[in-house]
Amino acid sequence: MRIARVTCFRQLQPFADGPYVLSGGRVDLGFDSLVVRLVTDAGVEGWGEMSPLGTMYDPAFAEGAFAAAPILSAALLGSPVAAVARTLDATLKGHPYAKSAFDMAAWDALGRAAGLPLHDLLGGADGQGTTLYRSIGRAEPEAMAAKAAEYRARGYRRLQVKVGGDPGADEAGLRAVLAAVPDAQLYCDANGGWQTGDARRFLAATAALPYVLEQPCATMRENLLLRAHAARPMVLDESIATLADAVEAADAGIDGITIKIARVGGITPTRVIRDAAVALGMMVTVEDTGGADIDTAAMAHLSISTPSARRAHTVDFHHWVTVANGVGLPDTDGGMLRPPRGHGLGIDVFVDALGDPVHDEGASS
Repeated sequence: MRIARVTCFRQLQPFADGPYVLSGGRVDLGFDSLVVRLVTDAGVEGWGEMSPLGTMYDPAFAEGAFAAAPILSAALLGSPVAAVARTLDATLKGHPYAKSAFDMAAWDALGRAAGLPLHDLLGGADGQGTTLYRSIGRAEPEAMAAKAAEYRARGYRRLQVKVGGDPGADEAGLRAVLAAVPDAQLYCDANGGWQTGDARRFLAATAALPYVLEQPCATMRENLLLRAHAARPMVLDESIATLADAVEAADAGIDGITIKIARVGGITPTRVIRDAAVALGMMVTVEDTGGADIDTAAMAHLSISTPSARRAHTVDFHHWVTVANGVGLPDTDGGMLRPPRGHGLGIDVFVDALGDPVHDEGASS
């Protein structure tokens, strides 16, 4: 089964809850999504999606993905679907985010051709669903507390409190959220915004409070130096871009990692890193840098096929944005994300909602 046509679309997806605020004054208003459709010579379709979170989160940006799309699309024509990851890497060095939607679309096509949901190709479902978390951006403590209470009322049992600025202000925000939702499990995520000194000050001031520390500093070296001073669970996100990063983190005593599909280059490398992290005894979160229904479905399948004893949580990006690009995801009752039941990703894509293609390779063949 080989690829006969590649079509690329662009979809802007505004955030439903307003600006998304990270450390360092970074703000984004929505996802700028690349959506890819592959069609095989057997007539099987596959869909994938990728959106970076602006230009200042990861070493990725939407314009780079759209610039690479024609090059990757041309290279994929005639490629075996099962060899898409190799073809992408042989065509473009680096730029994993630009490859992610193409790799995801290939996995969707393989699942549809096999008549199986994607999670059956990735290890099989372990359980019924994955716990969801929701992020609370940096703001005044009262506003953060109100948002926490709103999310808790909507069924989210895990909340990610954005920190990474002034340690005193971040402490105040954390205490306000704890007072508002004492039964929620909290993660304090600095998105790499602290220097080690600020991280130590925050840790000292909040030593008696219950939370998991996430990505306090920007570099792997800083985070591993800080590990010895963090008398609480610590997980890494932005520092995990390769399998070698995951192994280094495990060797240093990091408790868990977040694997973002676009950051590592698609479902193929995500599965490799996930399985290695599980074998190394770490907790694993599989999510992504952005997208709507197509991308959320991929996160749901990768998450449910992660052994439940090592599975942390994930996100429901299709509820973060005001537009949809497909249907098939079950309701997130009880703060759980469940995978679609159909073949492949299990998403029926709203092609009309995507507008005209930005690139179409093999359309005349």
